[in-house]
Order: sequence, then C-alpha cells, then structure tokens
Amino acid sequence: MEINFKNEILRLKKEKNSIILAHYYQRPDIQDIADAVGDSYYLSKIAKDCEENTIVFCGVKFMAESAKILSPKKTVLIPVIEAGCPMADMADADGVRELKRKHPSAKVVCYINSSAEVKAMSDICCTSSNALKIAKNLKEEEIIFLPDRNLGQYISEQIPEKKFILWNGFCITHKKVKPEELTKAKNLHPDILIAAHPECEKSVRDAADFIGSTGEIISFVNKSSNKRFLIATEEGVLHKMKLNDPDKEFYIPGGGMSCINMKKTYLKDVYNCLLNMEYKIELDEDLRQKAFNALSNMHKLGG
Repeated sequence: MEINFKNEILRLKKEKNSIILAHYYQRPDIQDIADAVGDSYYLSKIAKDCEENTIVFCGVKFMAESAKILSPKKTVLIPVIEAGCPMADMADADGVRELKRKHPSAKVVCYINSSAEVKAMSDICCTSSNALKIAKNLKEEEIIFLPDRNLGQYISEQIPEKKFILWNGFCITHKKVKPEELTKAKNLHPDILIAAHPECEKSVRDAADFIGSTGEIISFVNKSSNKRFLIATEEGVLHKMKLNDPDKEFYIPGGGMSCINMKKTYLKDVYNCLLNMEYKIELDEDLRQKAFNALSNMHKLGG
C-alpha cells in the first residue's frame, strides 16, 4: 500500500512533539507541510523560541546547526544530511583566524550562511535582512565580513565611513544571474519591476528596482501595486508569492534559479526523518557555546 506521506508526517509530528521549519527555497509541498516557512533570521527565532522538543529543519545544514546552537537541549533533525551550502563551505576557521591576526581591531561579522566552526570564530552573525543594521550598530570602524562578498559589498556601499575586509565567497545560484537577462526582461515588459537578493553580483543589484532578503522581496511584491515582477533569487520564493498574489505575474532570470541543495528534500525524506529520528545535529559543546555568542549577539543587535 502506498504511503500518504503528508498524512503520516502530520501524524508523526504530533506523536513526537515536533515542529517542522522550512526555508522559502524548499519545494512547494515541503513548505505546505511546515509549521513555519521563512528566511534564515525568522526561522532562527522560531527555533529558539518554540516549545516543541524536536525541530525538523527543512533547509541546508548550516540552518539546522544554527537551530542546535540556539537550542542545545532540543533534538534538531535535518531530513537530508547531504544538503549543504557551497558558500558556507568556502569559509574556514583557519582563514578567519588569519584575518583576525592581520586586522586585530576589526569585528568579525559572519553571514548566517556559514559553518558552526566559522560562527565560533566570529563576533556576531547576521542575515541578509539585518546585516546593514548590525554593521551600523557596531562601534568599530573596521569589519571583517564573510563568507559572501556580494552581501558584504552591498552593505559596505551604504556605510562608506567603515572599512570592510571581504571574504571571497559567493552563492553559486545567485551568481548565475546576468545583467543582460534583466535588460531583456525590461525590453520585453517595460512595466516589470526587478527585485534582487543582495547575494547577486553588483551589476545585477545596480539594475534592480528593489534589493532585499527573501522575506523582504516577498513583502515588497505583496505591497506593490505593480502586476509584473522579475525575481532575482531562488525560485522557491515564488510559491509564497503566488499564494499571496495570484493575480500578479512572476518571472525568473534565465528561466530558472534553483538551488540543488535546497531541492534535495522530498516529503519521503521528512517522513523518514520523523519515523527514524534522523539525521541528528550534534555539536561539540565548547564550539557550540562560542558559536552561540555570535548568534546571540545577532538577536541583540539585529533586533
């Protein structure tokens, strides 16, 4: 007999006192069975404050790690252990240590898209939605920002009085967007508005009408009276946009922007995750405490 994964997930979730969190980049059917769907910052707050004993994090590994860092007594599961983040893998603790040695007066700000080891070496974490606020709130004039050079550059452009030392990392999905694709869309649809994630290259950001995190892009589209949008971020956000605004038209640069790691999770994986209580995120306690300080500072300064 074929398993109804959705019904079984809902049953197991209740039985095991668990909450399912899903990032906006997850598949539509994964978003539909989640208790909360959002960007990294929103989900990190939910994970920290939720009453459930078990968190099933439908996203990539650094997100599940962040939940464990914030809630060490909770069981944190990730349905697909191989779901990683190439950008997060571009940064390493030894490299951060060397940058700190070269710039002793700088504060280290790491994007939440980073490993627990890198967070442990950092002073404060940020997300794309609060990075600017955090950088402005720091009294230090020198900031080491990692691993995403594009988000770091975007923030630095708005705070010219501060010096940014940028790690040379990037998102392989957002890097695919080409400015000529935006020009083509404008030529075909002169009324189209372009919303881009700050992980996009500068040439793309410069051509956009709006720049913001996934959550901010969704809000921008929802509040706009415009009817046609080009969305320069991972196409998973379209699911929420279409639910919010079924009368609006949405386009993706190049015909598609899909993160292969975010799309590794299927309903069957979530079912097996709850059924077998796999895969558990485990962290060394000393490492966790150091990383916790960076995430805790994010919630204090990010507001």
